[in-house]
Amino acid sequence: MELPLEDICNKVVALTQGVGRFILGERDKFTQNDIEKKGFNDLVSYVDKGSEKALIEGLLRILPGSGILAEESGESEKKEYTWIIDPLDGTTNFIHRLPCFAISVALVKDNEPILGIVNELNLKECYSAIKGKGAMVNDKPIKVSPQTKLEDSLIATGFPYNDFALHNEYMDLFKEFMTCTQGIRRIGSASVDLCYVACGRFEAFYEYGLKPWDVAAGALIVKEAGGNLSDFNNGPDYIFGRSIAATNAYIHAQFMNRVTKYFGGKAL
Repeated sequence: MELPLEDICNKVVALTQGVGRFILGERDKFTQNDIEKKGFNDLVSYVDKGSEKALIEGLLRILPGSGILAEESGESEKKEYTWIIDPLDGTTNFIHRLPCFAISVALVKDNEPILGIVNELNLKECYSAIKGKGAMVNDKPIKVSPQTKLEDSLIATGFPYNDFALHNEYMDLFKEFMTCTQGIRRIGSASVDLCYVACGRFEAFYEYGLKPWDVAAGALIVKEAGGNLSDFNNGPDYIFGRSIAATNAYIHAQFMNRVTKYFGGKAL
């Protein structure tokens, strides 16, 4: 039976709006004493945990019997349909009161995203996509940038926070992009970076050391907006393979020539 994805999408958007109000309501109450460390530079708080709990409860009401893969609580029993959740993508930004963080929710069938929502709470921009139906922000269609030249492109990246095995290759690639593009930005939320590629603010985004909940929703939004995605080996494993390069498609070959120059064949 086909799922009523448009109805499900509307319900998930409403759910993220409610959870988003909780997150924003806690922002000014939050103190350094509320921070926990899961590992080096890997931070979490009661806000992440409370948001995730509310999301899981709401998503299981929307689609009973579905599975869950979430940043804080891990993975439930594998199911045909699974929600991949980041309750607060940009936790470090949130902790430091920097205005870029989002809720990211994807629904995957057999590991392929069929629905994605990224709700960036500060600008009140809720991005969404349904497989085969295009991408939207606040119910308005979006498309990737039409730019065809890498040298005229603005790109985004993220810095690995606890996986530094390939930091030399990363910095060499960073230096090359500094000299062959209009500039590089580092916002601190992979899901938002992907949405900014989808709506044409960036021509490309790349990062390694990521998890599925960082990219699953945003990747579908990029794809449905007309973009292209690869892992760092120019392959298709960008959701579960720990690296992603997303572009407006027009510069994809130019972009990936440089990425694979430093990362091709590397184990990530």
